[in-house]
Amino acid sequence: MESKNSVRIIPLGGLGEIGKNITAFEYKDEIIIIDCGVSFPDEDMYGVDLVIPDITYLLHNAEKVKGIFLTHGHEDHIGSLPYILKQLNVPIYGTRLTLGMVENKLKEHDILSDCELHGVEAGDVVKLTNFNIEFIRVTHSIADSCAIAIHTPIGVILHTGDFKVDYTPIDGLTMDLERISSLGKQGVLLLMADSTNVERQGHTISEKTIGETLTRIFSNAEGRVIVATFASNIHRMQQIINASLKYGRKVAFSGRSMENISQVAIELGYLHMPEGQLISVDEISSYPNEQITIITTGSQGEPMSALARIAFATHRKIKIESKDLYIISASPIPGNGKLISKVINQLYKKGADVIYEDLEEVHASGHAYQEELKLIHTLVHPKFFMPVHGEYRHLKHHANLAKKLGMEGQNIFILETGEVLELSDKEAKISDRVPTGSVFVDGLGVGDVGNIVLRDRKHLAQDGMITIVVTIEGETYNIIADPDIITRGFIYAKESEALINESKEIVRKELQNCLDNKIIEWSVLKASMKRSLEKYLYEKTKRRPIVLPIIMEI
Repeated sequence: MESKNSVRIIPLGGLGEIGKNITAFEYKDEIIIIDCGVSFPDEDMYGVDLVIPDITYLLHNAEKVKGIFLTHGHEDHIGSLPYILKQLNVPIYGTRLTLGMVENKLKEHDILSDCELHGVEAGDVVKLTNFNIEFIRVTHSIADSCAIAIHTPIGVILHTGDFKVDYTPIDGLTMDLERISSLGKQGVLLLMADSTNVERQGHTISEKTIGETLTRIFSNAEGRVIVATFASNIHRMQQIINASLKYGRKVAFSGRSMENISQVAIELGYLHMPEGQLISVDEISSYPNEQITIITTGSQGEPMSALARIAFATHRKIKIESKDLYIISASPIPGNGKLISKVINQLYKKGADVIYEDLEEVHASGHAYQEELKLIHTLVHPKFFMPVHGEYRHLKHHANLAKKLGMEGQNIFILETGEVLELSDKEAKISDRVPTGSVFVDGLGVGDVGNIVLRDRKHLAQDGMITIVVTIEGETYNIIADPDIITRGFIYAKESEALINESKEIVRKELQNCLDNKIIEWSVLKASMKRSLEKYLYEKTKRRPIVLPIIMEI
């Protein structure tokens, strides 16, 4: 039962899955939301572009929702905002770079003027009636990242956001461990901590180490250097720019997201380059190859990304040239390994040199390893713990890590998306479940592709389809002409005439039999044709194409 003096914590995405991070916190008549991310489709989600969270619960309680508070500017934390704000327009709070990236998205969707954005800095506190929301600086693979401490009437909830403990960050702004420790001493009721890298022992390497590796690699490069990295990794881009500057190279950005985000970062002062060092992709040919660096999208091998188009010779402006050096400065997101391998193999086939994570330290993770997680647990010493961000196995391993550090098992809660953790100053329990799930974005359509459509697309992809058209005379119910068969993705009709002809005959006989028995309901006729043809095709081919019968009446 819901207590009058408890906070309800409701993850609407991001638990047991990578991406789509969004959590609601509810106390009496107020709800606040932390993050609003997207995830990217699995291979079996044919044609789907993005996956966003189902916010039915928030829409049913829209009058209670006071704002969305953003930890940082990665897609899995801000990507759903344009879609969610069209349904639930509430104030957005975030740091300068985070809001700069959000503004870009809202402009693309032409809703920026309708939205209310509030800039904050690390250390700021946003005061509502029941919640005080404090932003605390953390280090991550994107600048301006924050943990969020939610001060409630029953105690403090600390949400780490995505973080690593980097003692030598590129911008010199270290994680505010002092404030986190201070909160721990005052007493933290619940810790919600990033679990993405809990399986990795030791510490993450510092981003500065990557800069040293890149500088060494650049010193030996004889031609162009093309570096693929995440468009949001401003610190990595800065180190590529620094290495390029040292060796007299101009820098060009390739890929829409890379161009957009770098422009925002330069305008806001997060990315620094001297006047004249930045050139456009169109200007590359005006300089010798040894004076060119290209920073591009495509570090995950995405088929339409700039790097993939370069590798497969479909990029309109950049072709592979002799002495090109390609650096893939990222690690594969789970499930993307094959895509990246295809791109690397293709680059090698075209004669390029390629450096990637297995060969050199050209990537540092933005997520804490075990020793960093232990540090946070030790500083915070929470009463209750809820692991977040990661697949189910990551949440489980993080729960085990907390137990090894002395936490009682009954005080650790592994939730599934939609479950409600009810928290009072004395106890915590999973008390409820709210409607939740995934909404698919396909082109301009949001939510019009559901599980049934996906099932049909999967079926079509596996076995194809066959359309059968018959014409019937309206008054006499006689079949006027032989059925016509059209196939797509099933068999090549010209080479399968016997099968096609036999299929026509089976459908004609079935239809004639129905008409002879005075069965004239269109739905029954179609079902009979469909059933008889499916049975025959499976016997002959062991495949089950989608069969679409069409009856025309004249």
